[in-house]
Amino acid sequence: MQWTDKIRQVKIWLVVAAVLIAVASLFVSHVLVRDLQQEERNNMEVWAQAMNALNQADENTDLALVTAVIEGNNTIPVVVLNSDDEVMDYRNIADTANVASYAQRMKRAGDYFKIEFGDEGDYQLVCYDESTMLKRLTQYPYWQLGIVMIFVVVAIFALLSSKRAEQNKVWVGLSKETAHQLGTPISSLMAWVEVLRETYPDDDMIPEMNKDVKRLERIAERFSKIGSMPEPVDSSMNQLLDRVIEYMDKRTSQKVQIRGHYPDHDVIVKMNASLFEWVIENLCKNAVDAMEGGKGSIDLWLLEEGNIVAVEVADTGKGIRKKNIKNVFRPGFTTKQRGWGLGLSLAKRIVEEYHKGRIYVKQSELGRGTTFRVELRTGKR
Repeated sequence: MQWTDKIRQVKIWLVVAAVLIAVASLFVSHVLVRDLQQEERNNMEVWAQAMNALNQADENTDLALVTAVIEGNNTIPVVVLNSDDEVMDYRNIADTANVASYAQRMKRAGDYFKIEFGDEGDYQLVCYDESTMLKRLTQYPYWQLGIVMIFVVVAIFALLSSKRAEQNKVWVGLSKETAHQLGTPISSLMAWVEVLRETYPDDDMIPEMNKDVKRLERIAERFSKIGSMPEPVDSSMNQLLDRVIEYMDKRTSQKVQIRGHYPDHDVIVKMNASLFEWVIENLCKNAVDAMEGGKGSIDLWLLEEGNIVAVEVADTGKGIRKKNIKNVFRPGFTTKQRGWGLGLSLAKRIVEEYHKGRIYVKQSELGRGTTFRVELRTGKR
């Protein structure tokens, strides 16, 4: 839980940092763009005055200075219109075929200076647009924002991958060590069962003891398979669910009814029966734990839907709060006073990674119960 909290805090700080960087970038860029816009407007005002001086030039006009100002504009698009909106001159425009329409757009935007001359009310309009550099600078913060967001996404993905890799190592190490530690006592118990069977051949309890030892042996086998990719084989889902019901029925209060609902025919699925049986057992155990007062019912439904075989485990327990549904498969999450919160996380790993299936909460209602659904593909069309 502490590791999860740290990851959440890091993600929050990354998002906050990205937002701050984006806001700062947008603010600085806005200030720069505003200053450059004002500078370009001032330059165009000087350029318009130079054009006016050229139109009204006499023997005292310094034409060299005027010409230098006019020729010095190599970046700002400009179009000169007469009073009849005819193009008189233009500069720094790539699309020369549409100069007139371009000038009208500048005029409608209010980006022009009016030069009046003569006694008959003649005038010229010096229409201008932002330079290419200014347009690029206007777009720059949005590109920068996109890069920052990509960085945040990559950083979060890296953190989650690191977390998942560490969890995988813990899973595998814990499972292998558990299987190893169980091996020696199980072997001893098997030997003692054989001794008891020879000594008391008529004792009815010895077969039951042998079943429990076999059960422990199967659990150790399951743990040993975590971390390796088990080979799926054709197995009967009906028989698997029957085994789960038989096992749970003997270890659950008589106040809890466990029922199976299957098709009339045998449903064969490629799977690792030992591990998948563990998944259904976990779901049933959680269902029993959710029973208020230790009584209720658990229904196991086996469904065939096209190329999908689904197992639904429905209970009449206390249900799951909506805010907790998305967390039930997260390692360490539990609403019980005891337990590590690893059962459903392990079930999800077995279904999704080992069987390429899907497991999720189909529905849940407080006080009414919960239905988990597990889906496996059969390969049929």
